[in-house]
Amino acid sequence: MTALGAVFRPQLPPERLRGLARLADEAGLEELWLWEDCFLEGGISTAAAALAWTERLRVGVGLLPVPLRNVAVTAMEAASLHRMFPGRAVLGVGHGVQDWMAQVGARAGSPLTLLREHLEALRALLAGERVTARGRYVRLDGVALDWPPAGPVEVLAGATGPRTLRLSGEAADGTILTSATPPEGVRRARRLIDEGRAAAGRTGAHHVVVNLLAATGPGASARLRAELAAQGLSEVPDLGVAGDADTVAKAVRRLAEAGAGTVVLQPTADEPDPEGFLRFTAEEVRPLVP
Repeated sequence: MTALGAVFRPQLPPERLRGLARLADEAGLEELWLWEDCFLEGGISTAAAALAWTERLRVGVGLLPVPLRNVAVTAMEAASLHRMFPGRAVLGVGHGVQDWMAQVGARAGSPLTLLREHLEALRALLAGERVTARGRYVRLDGVALDWPPAGPVEVLAGATGPRTLRLSGEAADGTILTSATPPEGVRRARRLIDEGRAAAGRTGAHHVVVNLLAATGPGASARLRAELAAQGLSEVPDLGVAGDADTVAKAVRRLAEAGAGTVVLQPTADEPDPEGFLRFTAEEVRPLVP
C-alpha cells in the first residue's frame, strides 16, 4: 500500500503546528512531514513537539542539513526520538541548500563526501556500534550511544542529482525526492538508486518518498502555476497537480506506479486553508489511493 502524507510548510509560524498536528492525527493521516529550511523552523524541535502532541501519527523531517550538525548530535537526537516514540519518527539528512550553508559558514568543499561520511557514521551509531572515523569531515574517536534505538531504524537521504541518488542507494535506507520530480523522474531516480545499491551489495528494501505539489479548492490551478513559475519549473511536464480528490489521487497513483513508496502532498506556499488541506488529504484523497 502507498503511504500518504502531507507537509506542514515552515512558512507557517511554529505555533500553528500543534493544532495542525492534532488535526492530522485525528483525521487519520498517516504521515506529517516537516522541513528544516533556513531560517525558519528547526526540524528536531518541531518533530519532537508534533510527536508528543499526537498518538499515532508518523512525523518525518525531510531533511536535516548535515553541514549544520556533528553526526554524534544527529545520532543522539534521532535515537531519543525513536526511543520515546517507537516507529513514529522518520528522519532524512541531506546536503542542504548550498547558498544557505555558505551564509552560515558551514558550506563543505565536497558536499557529497560529507553526506557519505555522515550517513555511514549515523547508521552505524544508530545500530549501536562504537564508531571511530577519520574522514575528511566526520571524525569520531570510539563514539557509541548509551541509549541507541531499541531496534533497527531507517535513515533516509534527500537526493536530486545522479551522484547523490547513487550514494543514497549505497549508504542510506531510503531516499526523499523533491516536488520537482515527475513520475518519469521517479523512475530515473530508482534506476540510479538501484545502481548504487548494486555497487554496495545492498539487498534490503529501499523506501522512496516523493513530494507532490498539490492544490485544491478555489484558485487551485492559478496557485499551482504561480508556484511552479516561482521555482522555474513551469516547463517541466507532468509536475504538480490541481483539482479535486479524484484528480489528486490519480497523480499520487502515477508516482506510486513509478516507484514511490510514500507520496507527501505539499501545499502551495500561499495555501489559504492548511487545516482544510489536511482534511482533504486524509478524508478525500486517502480512500482513493490503494
